[in-house]
Amino acid sequence: MAGIAGAFTNLDVLDLLSTGDTAAHRLDPRAKLVTVLLFIVSVVSFDRYEISGLLPYFFFPAVMIPLAGIPPRYLLGKCLALLPLALLIGAFNPLFDRQPLVFLGPVALSGGMVSFLSILIRFSLTVLAAFILVAVTGFTGVCLALERFRVPRVFCVQLMLLYRYIFVLSGEASRMARAREMRSRGPKGTGIRVFGSLVGHLLLRTWDRAQRVHMAMLSRGFTGEFHIRRPLKFTAQDAAFTFGWCSLFLLFRLVDLPRLAGSLLTGVLP
Repeated sequence: MAGIAGAFTNLDVLDLLSTGDTAAHRLDPRAKLVTVLLFIVSVVSFDRYEISGLLPYFFFPAVMIPLAGIPPRYLLGKCLALLPLALLIGAFNPLFDRQPLVFLGPVALSGGMVSFLSILIRFSLTVLAAFILVAVTGFTGVCLALERFRVPRVFCVQLMLLYRYIFVLSGEASRMARAREMRSRGPKGTGIRVFGSLVGHLLLRTWDRAQRVHMAMLSRGFTGEFHIRRPLKFTAQDAAFTFGWCSLFLLFRLVDLPRLAGSLLTGVLP
């Protein structure tokens, strides 16, 4: 449980990164949201056997990470933590699709192996894009952008409260795990029965804590709307950012640049 709590607490880094003052942070949240959404749609629209066409999309995180001052090691750790999900999704592809599809010299790659690799690339791109969006915008900014796009306010507020509830859950889990470690020695207190009891108490404690937080919000005048200090304003810089990246994504989608470059090189070189 301590490891789970530590993973949740590590989400605080995204909130800290979103308070930066780089050029990427100063962009309107709506511009960044539209750009990332079109990036994800473009990535997932490829054929399941596509690999070379996906590679140019790594240009987006390669530019945004240093531009926004995001630690690459932190994003890599987050992607590796979620990698088992992608492995679980595509692990059986090589078993069911054994038809040879690509030949690398004497080595034949089946369609299942190629589609499995394609799933890993898509997963890496989409997860990186999502974390970059939250790191340069903040989850609150993303919800405000959704609200400006006419998404129901109730849904956006629920998303923000759910995101904050994760930190309540992690805080309670950290305290319970620390109390268990102080009262146990060795393997004592680590069985499945103890773990099940801790999970039940954790849900009850976080429910009670969330109710107290809600009462505190109501006593301070909360009426179902979050107010921001700086109003959203879509400028020419935001339009240029969105148009530039979306045009580039469209180019990547329509033209297989790695394959084109390979064809040009093989036609020039002897």
